[in-house]
Amino acid sequence: MRISEYIIGPESSILEAMKQIDRNAKGIVYLCEQGKLAGVLTDGDVRRYLLQGGDLRNPVREIANRSPKYIMQEERNRGRVYMKQYQIRSLPVLDADHVIKEILFLDEPSIEDKEQLNLPVAIMAGGKGTRLYPYTQILPKPLIPIGEKTITEHIMDRFTAYGCLHFDMIVNYKKNFIKSYFLENETPRDVSFIEEEEFLGTGGGLRLLRGRYASTFFMSNCDVLVEADYAKMYHFHKEQKNLATMVCAKKHLTIPYGTVEVSRQGYARQLKEKPEFSFITNTGLYLLEPEFLEEIPDHTFIHITDVIQACIDQGKRIGVYSIPEDQWMDMGQMDELERMKRSLHIRE
Repeated sequence: MRISEYIIGPESSILEAMKQIDRNAKGIVYLCEQGKLAGVLTDGDVRRYLLQGGDLRNPVREIANRSPKYIMQEERNRGRVYMKQYQIRSLPVLDADHVIKEILFLDEPSIEDKEQLNLPVAIMAGGKGTRLYPYTQILPKPLIPIGEKTITEHIMDRFTAYGCLHFDMIVNYKKNFIKSYFLENETPRDVSFIEEEEFLGTGGGLRLLRGRYASTFFMSNCDVLVEADYAKMYHFHKEQKNLATMVCAKKHLTIPYGTVEVSRQGYARQLKEKPEFSFITNTGLYLLEPEFLEEIPDHTFIHITDVIQACIDQGKRIGVYSIPEDQWMDMGQMDELERMKRSLHIRE
C-alpha cells in the first residue's frame, strides 16, 4: 500500500478527490496540510454532495469531515476494535506530529491480530550482491524491486506487522543510493544507517552495532523473506535462553537423475534412481542477544555463521527454530528472485 494513494490536499478540487477515490478503490481519501492529517472524505460524502447539485470544481475542504477518526502508533494494536466501535472502514495511524504513517482497513488482515514485539531489527545491507549481477551493477541489492516495493521494504513490512518499528541498516556498497531512497521515501520509516568503512562480512558488520541494544533483537539478511510467526520465534528464543537462535528451513530435494556410488577402484557399488534428501538450511534470519556482539572480533572480516560456529565450539546456547520450506524465500540468486516474485503473486 502506498499512502500517497489515499492523500489529497485540502485545496484540490472535489473532482480530483473523486479520481483519487476511484484509483485507490477503497472509497476514501484523507486531507493533509503540511503532511498532517486535516480531514477525511468518503465516496458517500461525494454522492450526497452531488445529489444536492454541488460543483465539482470546488475545493475538497468544503465538504470534508474536518474531525476524522485516527489512532496513534502506540495504540495501533487496537485499530480493529476502534473501527468496529465507530463503524468505520479505515483508520489512519499517526505519529506524534499527526503525520499519517499507515492506514488500517477493516476488510484486510491487520497488524493488531499479531503480537506486538517492539524489538529492534538489524538488516545487513552492505554487500555487493554479486550473485545478482547485472542487476546489482546498477542498483544495490537492498533496492532490487519485487513488484512495487524493494526487497528491503517487503522485509520491513513483515517486521512492522509485529510491532518491530526501528531498523538499523549496515550499509557499504552504493550506500548513498540506499540512504537517499529511505530518507526520501513517501512511506517514512524509523531507519538508522551504520556505515562500514570496509567490507566486514555479515559478522564484522554486525559488530558495529555493539552498545546499541539493551535486549533481544532480530538480524536479517537483506535478500530473504520469512513468512512465519515472528512472535513464536521470539518466545522460543527466550524460553530456550539462547545467545542466538537461527531460523532454519526444512528443505527436501529430489535429484532428477539416477546417481551412482563408485568405489576407489572404479567399480559401481550402488545405484539410486532419483534419490531424495532432507536437510535443515540457514535462512539468514536470526534472534540475537546483545552479548552475542561481544563474540565478534573488532575490525575483522567475518561472517555471522563463523561467529555462531565459534560459539557452538565454546558450548554456548545456539538454538534452531525450524520453519517449513515454503515459509522462506531467498532472493540471493536470479532463479530464486523469480520464484519470490511468483510466490508473492507479482507480475511484471
